[in-house]
Amino acid sequence: MYSIVVDELVKRYNGTKALDCVSFKVRKGCIFALLGPNGAGKTTLTNILTTLIEPDSGYAEVAGISVKEKIKVRERIGVVFQEPALDTRLTARENLEFHAMLYGVSKKEREKRIEKALELVGLKEWQDVLVEKFSGGMKRKLEMARVFVHTPEVLFLDEPTLGLDIQTRRKIWNYIKMLRSKGITIFMTTHYIEEAENLCDMVAIIDRGKIVKIGTVDGLRRELGEDTVYIELFEPCRLEVIEKFEEVMEVNIGEDGKTIQIIASKGDELIPKLLSSLSRSGIKVKAVSVKTPGLEDVFMKLTGRKFDGV
Repeated sequence: MYSIVVDELVKRYNGTKALDCVSFKVRKGCIFALLGPNGAGKTTLTNILTTLIEPDSGYAEVAGISVKEKIKVRERIGVVFQEPALDTRLTARENLEFHAMLYGVSKKEREKRIEKALELVGLKEWQDVLVEKFSGGMKRKLEMARVFVHTPEVLFLDEPTLGLDIQTRRKIWNYIKMLRSKGITIFMTTHYIEEAENLCDMVAIIDRGKIVKIGTVDGLRRELGEDTVYIELFEPCRLEVIEKFEEVMEVNIGEDGKTIQIIASKGDELIPKLLSSLSRSGIKVKAVSVKTPGLEDVFMKLTGRKFDGV
């Protein structure tokens, strides 16, 4: 079952396509990340799925309902925008109470959820303070807490932990995983590459209004197919000792001849063969390590840009 379905979605601004025939599906209970450089179409796509703007053509549904039925979709989703959408004239608790009432949460359940949400984001001692006195980071925490007081079918998070300390970020990650375990679907954009790598089941990379790649984090890494092996020797070695293996794609040797960087198709399989070969040649190895491609490497290869999350 799919919580989000997007088919041939197009959106233009002044004749320029912000979204160019975008299609994908997100399974129920999945944490899905949308990554792309500035101007790639992330905000436009998120705004369509949250019913803030309408597409020029194509089809999109959220929680089994067309985004054209705005009220019905909004009843089933939660949204945390990058910019605060809080009432600064109310206290933290009053903001949460008002939000819970809008979604029809009963008084008994409301109190329980508000207490848990305030504790989660570390704002319990600030619950009776006017939001206008909050710092940017505190407002961000309250934005997250506000979503947690009701139980949406699909939760949209635009930079959910931007500006938060690492301890609070990890607490929110754990809570997001808990929401997933309850069958809630999470659609997010993020500024932190490790957030997408550690949290998300599926990742879509969007560039110039098109989805250029979609898959699991591990699947995207494997598709890149290049590991980097670093070897430090006690003495220089001949290049042919390394180049003879089929996994080796490129070799870079430092000026001292003892530091070697190897680009390999299967670094974990190459290392035992390489160590054995070096040993037979009488060459002692000081240190060896391998770096597998990360999501940032995949992103850079597909878009030609360094990931900056904006």
